[in-house]
Amino acid sequence: MIIFPAIDIKDGKCVRLTQGDYNQETIYHDSPLSVAKEWEATGAEFLHLVDLNGAKEGRSINEDIIFSIAKNINIPVQVGGGIRSLQTVEAFIAAGVNRVIIGTAAINNRTFLKDAVDSYGKKIAVSIDARNGYVATDGWTKTSTIKATTLIEQLEAIGVQTIVYTDIFKDGMLAGPNLEELKMVNEQTPTNVIASGGITTLEDVTQVKQLNVHGAIIGKALYDGTLSLEEIL
Repeated sequence: MIIFPAIDIKDGKCVRLTQGDYNQETIYHDSPLSVAKEWEATGAEFLHLVDLNGAKEGRSINEDIIFSIAKNINIPVQVGGGIRSLQTVEAFIAAGVNRVIIGTAAINNRTFLKDAVDSYGKKIAVSIDARNGYVATDGWTKTSTIKATTLIEQLEAIGVQTIVYTDIFKDGMLAGPNLEELKMVNEQTPTNVIASGGITTLEDVTQVKQLNVHGAIIGKALYDGTLSLEEIL
């Protein structure tokens, strides 16, 4: 199971939100690049970057910082947040980003998603952010009428090979992941599932690993010192 330390970028800084609430932010570092270098030095094998401004605005806002991270570290990175056009996907991949994560546009613009998958294959992932089993969009500010399980089936048909699955109610709460939901999602689909949201303790990491998921994204617990990356690795 790959451990992805998360770097959430808002207004150029490394922050964490609670349950995706833009009014509940904690700033952890002024330089996301420095944070990326620290995770690399600690032994991380892959980083998860999110442009929080981009997710809300629907266009890439912190791309210069993300380009800089992709250029200046030697481990792969995946990026999500506000990616709504093939041009943006191309720019990130050209800059050295290994995987581009499409969220809201995977629901609202299937043509774009299919074009991206047809062009870049396994370099495209889809983020499924669920609230009570239904998919949330637009930086989690809206909830759609599509069930997460239905969306996963549709994504498989398009050829998506990796999904990032987040339970919004667990995200940033340091209260453990939703193991039941993760288990159900992972058993339902042959695609690679990356678990996100609520992973707080070494026991959580162990329990998620036992589900045979592809990877786990860890954010707040690493920044608050509840978990150490060395300990996990």
